[in-house]
This record gives sequence, C-alpha cells and structure tokens, in this order.
Amino acid sequence: MGSKSHHTELARIYDRFAATYEQNRGLFDMTDILDDFCRHLDGPGKLLDLGCGAGEPFAKTFVDCRWDVTGVDFSNHMLELARRFVPGMKTIHADMCAVQFDAGQFDAITAIYSMFHVPRTAHAKLFDSCHRWLRPGGYFLFTYATRSWTGADRFDGYKEFMGERLYYSHERPDELWHTLSDVGFDIVSAEDRSIGGETFLWVTVRKKPQ
Repeated sequence: MGSKSHHTELARIYDRFAATYEQNRGLFDMTDILDDFCRHLDGPGKLLDLGCGAGEPFAKTFVDCRWDVTGVDFSNHMLELARRFVPGMKTIHADMCAVQFDAGQFDAITAIYSMFHVPRTAHAKLFDSCHRWLRPGGYFLFTYATRSWTGADRFDGYKEFMGERLYYSHERPDELWHTLSDVGFDIVSAEDRSIGGETFLWVTVRKKPQ
C-alpha cells in the first residue's frame, strides 16, 4: 500500500477473509484463464505467484503439473491455508513490492487479484522487478482494475468487497501499455473477463527472448 498503515490494514483484511475462505472457494472459476496462460508455457519450470493467497487455483495447478512454485503473500492466515491446500508450494511471508529474488530465476510469474492493491505510482517498479526476475522468454500474467470496476479512468481509493473496504489503484489501460513497454515487456493478450460478478482486465506479457 501507499503507507505502512494501509499495508497493515490490508493484510488484516485478508487475514479475516481467510476465516471465511472455505465457504467462498467455489465462487471464482478461472479454468479458462489457466488454460489460456498454460498454452504459452513449456514446463515444468519455476513459477512465482505474487499475492498467492490460499494458493488456489493457480499455484495448486502448477504444483500438480510438477512445477517448482514460490508463493508470496503478506497475510499469515492466507499462507496457513496455502500450506494446507498446496503443501508442495514454497511460501514467503512478505510484501510483494519488497521481496527480492535473483535475476532470471523464474519461467513464469502470476499476480492474481493482487496488483490492483498496489499504488499505481509503484506499478512501474514492480513491473521492472518482475521483468528482471523472469528468464528471457518468460511470461507474466496479472489482473488489473479498470473503469469497469472502479468507475474511473484512474483510481486511488476504496471499494467494498465481501463486507470490507479494500484499497484499489490503477492507471488508464493505454498508460499501462506504455509502462509495460518501457519496462521491456511485449503484450501478449489483454482481455476484460467477468468472474464471480467482478470484471477486471487480465493481462499476459512476455519478456523478450535473448
């Protein structure tokens, strides 16, 4: 978040979400998104899941396909669920904007329902980190908020989700494309998808092969 207090509050909210996770597990069917993303990938390889939550369905799908998966999340309670549901995944309790990895360590990165909780002023730096962590030719899939969700072209503020006020932040899509291009990514696909009554932009980018 934009400040330590915002970050702490968001982590507490996701800790509370963990308590009711079981009853909401079936609300979000991402089978089509997973299938589309996996078509780009050779494997098994190494996946980094930023904001991994309980590890379902992305981390679990990759672990089941014998990938080496590392999940990062700032909610201890969500990570407890991840260790239960996806015991084959490595977990790191950290802010996705502060965690560090060696360059060229991963074949793929995902940030599902997590990027839009990062202030838009920090997006370029996080995209640059992801680009550095990927091997040449690696793919990055993330969910991005747009006017369809917030009602504004650019947004920094709060919206209600499952009874909680969550922080969201985004630029206009054309500004996002410029940022990704400046970092060095090629845009592979970008599509608005409605899942569980929510519409977000799902973006896949690729680090240029050497």
